[in-house]
Amino acid sequence: MSRLRTIKRRLQALRGDRGGLAMTEFALIMPFFLTAGLWGVELANYSYMNMRVGQLAAQIADNASRIGDYSKLQNRKVYESDIDDLLIGAGLQAGTQMDLFNRGRIIISSLEKKTTGQQYIHWQRCLGKKNVTSSYGVQGDTRAVGMGPMGNEVYALDDKEAVMFVEVQYDYLPLVSATFIGTPKLVSISSFTVRASRDISQLYQTTPASPSMTCNKFTNAVA
Repeated sequence: MSRLRTIKRRLQALRGDRGGLAMTEFALIMPFFLTAGLWGVELANYSYMNMRVGQLAAQIADNASRIGDYSKLQNRKVYESDIDDLLIGAGLQAGTQMDLFNRGRIIISSLEKKTTGQQYIHWQRCLGKKNVTSSYGVQGDTRAVGMGPMGNEVYALDDKEAVMFVEVQYDYLPLVSATFIGTPKLVSISSFTVRASRDISQLYQTTPASPSMTCNKFTNAVA
């Protein structure tokens, strides 16, 4: 009987013991807090990368509207090497961590107006291994209302100017884990009208044997 009473007393003492309760509760809720925290970090990184893709598109379009061989005697000529430098610069701006040309693709289009009044994509250049094409047309396409989302299209005003239309498509690289938001595709577009008088008849080539970064190539480097 004394042994039973001893066991009973110990069980009663155990029932009233509150030591270690906080630690037990913390251990139970810690996984939930950790998961919520990591999800928040991943979401913040996703928002940041989305912003960077948008900034890249705007920067490329802006730079594309300015490039050209400056001359006071004739309209600026744009060379394939100018486009190559533009694409290389975009990769440097993105940085190695983003891995832009392995996980994404840049598409630059020159939207122009024919003498008949139709909008068309005169030329298009691309860089990146992501196997996608432009959402708004390919080189040579005639456009009824220009390029861009329906209702927000951009267009060239006359047959002597061009609009540099840039698309950046990128597969998001998770910071923590793809479990939280997956690997969504980030897409951003931007456009700028050419800033100066430019010879828009063609893209010139300084070295005829040098390849152009046409959009049938899916590579991560300028050839």
